[in-house]
Amino acid sequence: MIRVVHRWPGLLAGLLLLVLGLSGALLSLFPAIERLSSVQPAALSTAELAERIQTVHPEVEQIRRRPSGRIIAYWSESGVPRAAVMDPASGREIASADPDPFERWLTRLHRSLLFGDAGRMLAAVGAAAMLVLSASGAVLVARRTGGWRRWFSPLRGPVAARLHVEIARVAVAGLLLSSVTALWMSASSFDLLPDGPSSSVTEAEGSGRTGMPVADMDMLKRTPVSELRSLSFPDPADAADVFTLKTDRGMGDLDQGTGALLTWSEPSAWQRVSATVYMLHTGRGAAALGLILGLMALGVPAMAGTGFVLWFAGWPARPRIRSNVVAGRAETILLVGSEGGSTWGFAATLHAALSASGQTVHAAPMSTFEPARYRQARRVLILAATYGNGDAPASARGFLDRLKSLPGAPPAALAVLGFGDSSFPGYCAFAQAVSGAAETAGWHMLVPFMTVNRQSPQDFARWSRSLGAAMGIPLNLVHHPVLPAVFSLRLVSRRDHGAEVQAPTAILRFALPTAPFWLRFTGRGFGRFVAGDLLGVLPKGSAIPRLYSLASGCRDGFIEIVVRKHPAGLCSGQLFELQPGDTVNAFLRRNPSFHAGHDATPLILVGAGTGIGPLAGFIRANARRRPIRLFFGIRHPESDFIYGEELEGWRRNGQLQRLATACSRTRQPSYVQDALRGEGAEIARMIHKGARVMVCGGRDMAAGVSATLADILAPIGLTPAQLRAEGRYVEDVF
Repeated sequence: MIRVVHRWPGLLAGLLLLVLGLSGALLSLFPAIERLSSVQPAALSTAELAERIQTVHPEVEQIRRRPSGRIIAYWSESGVPRAAVMDPASGREIASADPDPFERWLTRLHRSLLFGDAGRMLAAVGAAAMLVLSASGAVLVARRTGGWRRWFSPLRGPVAARLHVEIARVAVAGLLLSSVTALWMSASSFDLLPDGPSSSVTEAEGSGRTGMPVADMDMLKRTPVSELRSLSFPDPADAADVFTLKTDRGMGDLDQGTGALLTWSEPSAWQRVSATVYMLHTGRGAAALGLILGLMALGVPAMAGTGFVLWFAGWPARPRIRSNVVAGRAETILLVGSEGGSTWGFAATLHAALSASGQTVHAAPMSTFEPARYRQARRVLILAATYGNGDAPASARGFLDRLKSLPGAPPAALAVLGFGDSSFPGYCAFAQAVSGAAETAGWHMLVPFMTVNRQSPQDFARWSRSLGAAMGIPLNLVHHPVLPAVFSLRLVSRRDHGAEVQAPTAILRFALPTAPFWLRFTGRGFGRFVAGDLLGVLPKGSAIPRLYSLASGCRDGFIEIVVRKHPAGLCSGQLFELQPGDTVNAFLRRNPSFHAGHDATPLILVGAGTGIGPLAGFIRANARRRPIRLFFGIRHPESDFIYGEELEGWRRNGQLQRLATACSRTRQPSYVQDALRGEGAEIARMIHKGARVMVCGGRDMAAGVSATLADILAPIGLTPAQLRAEGRYVEDVF
């Protein structure tokens, strides 16, 4: 819901907010610029200032002090009005007081979009949209960073995404302040707020005399220039006319013959609040605040640009569902939880088949779940992928919370289908959690919970037959997955290992394809990647890609993977046949849950066999020399010590703090679990002080490592499960 609230004002009012944000930013900078160019008055009294100016210009009619400190005098010469910026020390003119034409035009643009009252109303709408965007954006930033207390924690992901959040978490305070104060000022301009009566302090009769020098007037001598707003001079020929003094504390009239204070009134509480709001919104009277607000307001066009880039980058993952019926008229509600977008392809196939059979179907993300809208629904079908280690994917966040908060189970029957990769320990964990929570709530299950492994069309067809039987219609879906856009990668080198121990393994290095700037900025294609991301390879004769963890980042200038040849392995067999100069079709897939990050947190890396790939990439990228310990399991050091020479070089130059190997085919066989136990005390100390553990390799090895770490951490009261919950224990297993 928060994402929808945050997105729609941005789509509907993006251009308006760009205009208001950019013009407001420039206007907020003017007070600071004006203050820097002003001659600031010394510790003068208003009486001294008035005397100096009156000496040079006896005909002076009014003196004003701008919030920047500039002193402006107004008078007439031969009936022609004049105004100038005055030097407080000499009372002489130093600059023209005519307003800057560009600033005046910019002010009109910001306040009314050059359309008068109609424009003011539209600007108020823009301020309201900015308030919604800022508040919802703050909630989304807190979610992404892991809570309000981790507001400034390091970010990961594509440049545009990180830049969008970095700007937001710095600028959001200023944008919230600007939008709230703008709404207040809009309400005030349309007389929607009470002014409140001023409080009268003094009221007396005039003397009827004239001619008292301003330098002798007690009230003016007691008023420092720093508090002055304006002083209006009387007509000497009219004894009833008075000096009018306005200060930060109030305003009053002074007898021109005696200098006595005739009337005095102080601003009401509403007027004081309005003055404060004006100062907070414009920065006038607080140049430093104006400068800060101006820089924060410049975040609006910057975030609009990065927001558009993110929207455009996510376009390929958005659903393309034809003939989608509105939720209130649909018999079948199809909810989709997807991270990368592939699950939406299965949803489109299902939607088309149900629609062809005469069903009315509404498809939507799981995050939009709202049973009250499903007035005619007879069934709810959920297709849910799993993100990371059992987490909700992007389009399903908040679903479980809403499901658990329902007062009772909806009348419509439910079917849940999970999508995942059975080689991962959290296989379909989120979909299982959804099914379990629904059953606990008493929701009637249309068909038992089933899963689709590695986007298998056969698994999907099997589930569709069960669903069709339950609905009483023939349903045998044939899904043709939409293949991702692939790039042709050219092999530049290969190094072979492991033949002597019956584990043929190769380090394959491909040339980095040239990517245009927009791909690098959005993070799409091979524009930007780091070690731990995944290379999807499409083998000839198959539509199902195989994924390999990257052992390099884009800054290395090449694409590198470590591959072991499996018996009858279609993809690994084809990769092993490649020679330098040959090409392969591949694509890039993000894997943010297995990134080393750029902070200084110590790392404990554990891998075996080809699992060394991403771990070697982490060490290669460790230019800042963060503490890294590697525990590496091999069969024999003379056969499959992958990256042996590089690891030794990285250890010598400080990129790798310590290397511990375990060999399973030597006279004294050992495994990585044994190496971990041998340094258990040091590992426990490092983890207690905040180190992260990253494990890559086979499932059995990962299970053994987890059990070993449980024993090592028990004395300090920690468990691998706790570390997983904190994001300090991550796995990439196969």
